[in-house]
Amino acid sequence: MKRNENLNFLGFKKGNMGVQSLTLKEYKSVFNTLYPSLCLFSNKYIENLEVSKDIVQEVFIKIWEDKTEFQDDATIKSYLYTAVKNRSLDYLKSRHYKITESIGKTDFAQIETDPFFLREVVISETSQLIEKAVNTLPAKCAQIIKLSIKGLSNTEISEELGVSLNTIKTQKKIAYKRLKPLLKDCFFIIAFVFEIRN
Repeated sequence: MKRNENLNFLGFKKGNMGVQSLTLKEYKSVFNTLYPSLCLFSNKYIENLEVSKDIVQEVFIKIWEDKTEFQDDATIKSYLYTAVKNRSLDYLKSRHYKITESIGKTDFAQIETDPFFLREVVISETSQLIEKAVNTLPAKCAQIIKLSIKGLSNTEISEELGVSLNTIKTQKKIAYKRLKPLLKDCFFIIAFVFEIRN
C-alpha cells in the first residue's frame, strides 16, 4: 500500500488508500504523544496511576500485536480513548478490584456514562495542550506556572523557590504574555475545563 508522505501531528501518514496498520515509527509517535494523557485519563476511572499505566500499556500492546488498522489520527485517538475507558471499566468490574477496593454503585453508574467519558477526554486533551505550551516557556517561568497550576500561591512559590515575590509576579506576567497567543485558539475549551472541574 503506497502512502503519501504528509505527516499529521501524530506522525501518522495520511493517504487516500483507506485503512492501514501503523508502522513502527508511527506507533512510537502515537505512543509518545498520547501515552501521558491516556494514563491520566485512565486514572480518572481507576484512581491508581500505576494500574492506569499498565492498562494503557496493555492497550498499546494489543493494537501492535493485532495490527489494528486505522484511517487517520482521529480514529487512532478515538480508538485509544475508548479502549482505555473500556479496559479501565473492566478493571473496576474485576473480581480482584472488588475484593481489594470498593466503589459505590452510583459512582460506577456515573463513570460509565458518555458525558463522564467526553468530559474526561476534553480534560486530558486540554491538559496536554497546556503542558506543551508551558514547556515552551523559559525554565524559570515554566517552573513558576507549573507550581501555580498545582494551586500554590505566589508567597508559597516564592518560599519554595527561594526568590522574591516580585520575581514571581514578573515571571508570571512574562509567562502569561507568552502563553496567551499559544493558547488563544483553545481559550473556550480551557474555560470549559476549569468550569466543569469546579
